[in-house]
Amino acid sequence: QVQLVESGGGLVQPGGSLRLSCAASGCIARINAMCWYRQAPGKERELVADVPSGGNPNYADSAKGRFTISRDNAKNTVYLQMNSLKPEDTAVYYCNAKGIYYSAPGYKIGDFWGKGTLVTVSS
Repeated sequence: QVQLVESGGGLVQPGGSLRLSCAASGCIARINAMCWYRQAPGKERELVADVPSGGNPNYADSAKGRFTISRDNAKNTVYLQMNSLKPEDTAVYYCNAKGIYYSAPGYKIGDFWGKGTLVTVSS
């Protein structure tokens, strides 16, 4: 299996910045897309940004111009730099990875999730 562990969440004032990290570990053969989702209280989980392997990142309209997703393939890690944060960005942020992993007796396609990290934007 593959495990994802997020870090970097916390309390920040409006206009501030945070950088989230998510490291994947386990029997990874290949990670294709790495994504960040978020879920605010009372709302459905939504895609914030994704970055395909070797491709260009994509952003939700709410994240464009403020958030930057990047990945370090050597470390199987994805980052989300969040600037100019707003109270409406308050949510639990989840890391997601889609790829191929080894599970005896062979390789399988998987869709993996971290447990989430809370981001609170408030004065």
